[in-house]
Amino acid sequence: MTNRLAGTLSPYLRAHAENPVDWYPWGAEAFAEAERRDVPLLISIGYSTCHWCHVMARESFSDPAIAAMIDEGFVAVKVDREEHPEVDSAYMAAASAFTQNLGWPLTVFATPRGRAFYAGTYWPPAPRPPMPAFRDVLAAVREAWTLRRAQAEESADAVAHALAHAALSTPGDLPDAAELTAAAQAIAAREDRVHGGFGGAPKFPVATVLGFLLSPLVHREAAEASAAAARALAAMAASALRDEDGGFFRYATQRDWTVPHYERMLTDNAQLLDIALDAGDHGVARGIAEFLLTTLRRPAGGFGAAQDSESWIDGRRNEGGYYQCPVTARGALESPEVDGKVITGWNGLAIGALSRAGQRLGDSSLVSAATEAAEAVLTQNRDPDGRLVRTSLGGAASTASATASDLALLADGLFALAAASGEASWATTGRALLDESLSGVARDPQLSAQRIATAPDQTDGDLPSDASSIAMAALSAWRLGAGERYRDSAAEIVRSLSKSALEQPFAHGSMLRVAAALIGAPRQIVAVVADRDGALAAAARTADADVIAIVTPAQAAAFADAGFELFDGRADATDRVYDCRGFVCSLPVSEPSGVLAAR
Repeated sequence: MTNRLAGTLSPYLRAHAENPVDWYPWGAEAFAEAERRDVPLLISIGYSTCHWCHVMARESFSDPAIAAMIDEGFVAVKVDREEHPEVDSAYMAAASAFTQNLGWPLTVFATPRGRAFYAGTYWPPAPRPPMPAFRDVLAAVREAWTLRRAQAEESADAVAHALAHAALSTPGDLPDAAELTAAAQAIAAREDRVHGGFGGAPKFPVATVLGFLLSPLVHREAAEASAAAARALAAMAASALRDEDGGFFRYATQRDWTVPHYERMLTDNAQLLDIALDAGDHGVARGIAEFLLTTLRRPAGGFGAAQDSESWIDGRRNEGGYYQCPVTARGALESPEVDGKVITGWNGLAIGALSRAGQRLGDSSLVSAATEAAEAVLTQNRDPDGRLVRTSLGGAASTASATASDLALLADGLFALAAASGEASWATTGRALLDESLSGVARDPQLSAQRIATAPDQTDGDLPSDASSIAMAALSAWRLGAGERYRDSAAEIVRSLSKSALEQPFAHGSMLRVAAALIGAPRQIVAVVADRDGALAAAARTADADVIAIVTPAQAAAFADAGFELFDGRADATDRVYDCRGFVCSLPVSEPSGVLAAR
């Protein structure tokens, strides 16, 4: 039996195309069918490299008896959380009313109009106390809908009301240096002094937090907090969390970084590449970059979303077995599959990280890889009207629109690529994308049509939140000289969440990093050179600065003509390095020894 998922773009949905469940993809057709039959929606959310999603698929969704229960009592909807992050966020927020054990697979039972009245994560096919059997959950939910429908709808309404209330926030002031220092110290107080990192098991890389701790302000004002971040990276890099080929796994199930959850995400590795650069660990940075280029990179130049934790070994699905073999022995094994979805915002993270790594390490091949990825995303991830979409697969674009975060993360990556390559066109494209995200991006059309309540999660977890992504890109645009309005935008976003960020610093690492960057003047270095690979350019690349742009006179003129004031008047002479603090520049130097490495 092949169901409706066979014709979708998502590898996750396609993996369920042969299930006996009569799955619908996310969209109006499923809602219309639930209304027609007057039955609840069963919304199952996951992603292709999720181990427990695989387990539930094998145990329950492939079982004809369980599938018959689903089809008889529900309209079943499969959602790829990576393709529809807003849908995932909406139902994850709703699920928090029913369970504290949030994660994927996420299983949500909703009214025909999509309002959640019960939810959970993984349920086994037979009882495993304290977990009930999935078939028993299905029977109980169907009974509740049939016999106690008013209560179910009342519960759904209460959740919707709570989510609408939770969306409200109280703006505050921009945090000052003392408040940010205190926030960094509060995070550092959670350090695991024995094994490194923060908290107990399971233990995550929390790159968004590490980025804040390694920011210049924290390094200057709370050096021990920065040292905690460097120790965390060193501990992770020396542990089982890091594969022999240089890539990092999703998280460790044990406090000492052992027994990893073996999936490898583009998001984690792109951000950890930046963390390694900030910490000065160029060996770890090179290893991550190599993993991105050899494993996640797709033929057209973009980067796939993740590599699976499972692979086929001796005819059976095996979690982690491939990675537990030495690299030299892996050639005889089938490697775990890569989810080839090229996600717009996630590729923006990779483009930015590779651009900065290529510049810092003097490796032009990394900047070239970032360039090819940018070209692939901007070409392939577009709908017939030319608008950016969330993702593509094999050159085919998804119908899911790009989110505000997608636009902002891609814009931020393009700003980094412009500085590293010297090509102003990337900055111009990035500015246009940023302006679009600042003006507001439409909600998921089905969420809007059904008026499904959402409470946008503006915490920074494994990724910067939508708000943080936009603030980061606005900060980058301002530093490049796009205008004060971009600094104003970044500051406004920080103010809107500053109260929450200071109260819960561990959950707002990216936002706090932007807040820290708004204190004091940024250091901006513009090297106008005839030879981009010469000694003067090399000296500029290794300086500790917020912006480093290596350009020829013609490239400097192109930036200036495009409205980036940092480059105004820089095209008149060559082989000059301008060291600026908040756009106020000292006299240029023409010798490598004259370029100050320190701030």
